[in-house]
Formats: sequence, structure tokens, C-alpha cells
Amino acid sequence: MAASNRERVGKILELLNQGLAPFVERELKAVYGDKWKGATVGIVSETKDGVIHWDTSGLLRLMWDQWHEVFKKTLGHAQRSYVSELRDVRNRWAHQEPFSLDDALRAGDTATRLLRDVSALEADDVYHEVLELQRTRYEEQARREHRKAAKSSTEGQPQGGLLPWREVITPHPDVASGRYQQAEFAADLAQVYRGEATAEYQNPHDFFERTFITEGLKRLLVGAIRRLAAADGEPIIQLQTNFGGGKTHSLLALYHLTSGVAPADLPGLDAVLQEAGMSVPEKIN
Repeated sequence: MAASNRERVGKILELLNQGLAPFVERELKAVYGDKWKGATVGIVSETKDGVIHWDTSGLLRLMWDQWHEVFKKTLGHAQRSYVSELRDVRNRWAHQEPFSLDDALRAGDTATRLLRDVSALEADDVYHEVLELQRTRYEEQARREHRKAAKSSTEGQPQGGLLPWREVITPHPDVASGRYQQAEFAADLAQVYRGEATAEYQNPHDFFERTFITEGLKRLLVGAIRRLAAADGEPIIQLQTNFGGGKTHSLLALYHLTSGVAPADLPGLDAVLQEAGMSVPEKIN
């Protein structure tokens, strides 16, 4: 199952936490000795039995606030810039903001550099996430080039000597035998509302993972987000297509977009949220 850019950034921040916590604790002890926990008061939480809960936000803030007293002794200006940048990444992630593929790559690269500079083993795990993101970028570029080539090949005179489609495509056995029932395969908004649809229509993540966001659907979703956020979206949109043109699919996309699932966690919606320039309101009737 494909992960969204925001989910990838969340994994990177989790690995960053695991790698930074031992380093931060070690450096604080080196400067403050047994009183090192005093430097964490008001920044990170402490359990009743004295165990520090190292959350990523607190770790990065602690490094920033204690830079001159503690961390400047082992790290330099570049590493302080990494800390500042990663604090911004974590805040954006916590506020459900969308991340483009480039944003996720930048976050992974910066986290890798900082973890390597503190000799954290988790640096290799973050770098693996960066490689996965680079592979995703390559595949997206390859798909775009393929679509360009396919579009150019269909322009002008059609290629001669092609076989009829019925001699190339084999119908599904249900279709060939006459047992095909369209109602079992067509999208049905009422079934989704009642929770009776198949997973590819019922589950928001599965739905968007199987849905190619066309320019028309993208404009529809962007306009809906901006309208729901009381911005400049159109209040009324007419979907004028022939049978099978995607009207119900568009309505399902809107339904899942506003169903309460974090849109930034849904595959393919990163570009939609980025173009909208705002997040989907949390409560929608």
C-alpha cells in the first residue's frame, strides 16, 4: 500500500527521534552532570518514575535552546541550521499540512545529515526512506514521459496494420459468459454511505490509491476545499459528462475528502492540498 508524503515524513521524524534522544541525553549529562534533567523542565515531559519522554518537538527545541551551553561544543553552524529546518518540518507535520515529494525528500536528506553528524545508527534507516522517495520520483517522471510519448503517438495519422480490439483484448469470464452484473462493479454513493460497498470504494485510503487524480478532479477537489474553508471556491459545480464519465467517482472523492480522515494521509492528495493552499476543515456537516 503506497504511503503518502506526510506518512513518509512522519516515519522520518520517528527515526530522527530515536537517533537524537541518546545523543541529547549524553551531551546534557556531560555538561550538567547529575542535574542534567533540570535543563529539560518545561520542554519535555517526565514520568513519575523519573523517565524522560523524548518527543521529537522537545528534542529539537532543547537542542536549539541549549545550543550555546551544550551542543555548540560538538556541533557547528550547519548542524544548527539542520535543527532549525527540522523544527519547521515537525511543526508542519503536527499541523496536518501537506508535503510535496520535494518537501519529503528535503526533510529526509536534512534528517540523514544531522543523524550522521551525531553518529546515530538511525541515519542509515532515514537514508533508506530517502532512496524510496527518490525511486517514487523516478517512477512519477517515467510515467509522465510515457504519457507524453503515448499522446504524441496518437496524434496525426493512425498506425496501420493494427488488429481489431476484440482480437487483442480477452473479456473477463463473467462478461464472456453473460453473468456480468454492472451493479456489482459500479460505484454507488449510497452503498458507501451505508458502509456496504466493497473496500476499493468504501475505504478512503484504498479509494484514492486506485484513483488517478485528473486535472478535472483536481480542480473539483481544490475548489471544494477552498469553499469549505470560506475562501474563494465555487459554491455550485455542474458535472456534465456522458454515462461513465466519472460523476459518481467525483462525488465519492468529495465524500472521502470530507469524511474525517486526514487528507494528508491519503495517497495522491498532496498536490491537491498544496494547490488549495489550506487544509480541509475538521468538522463538516
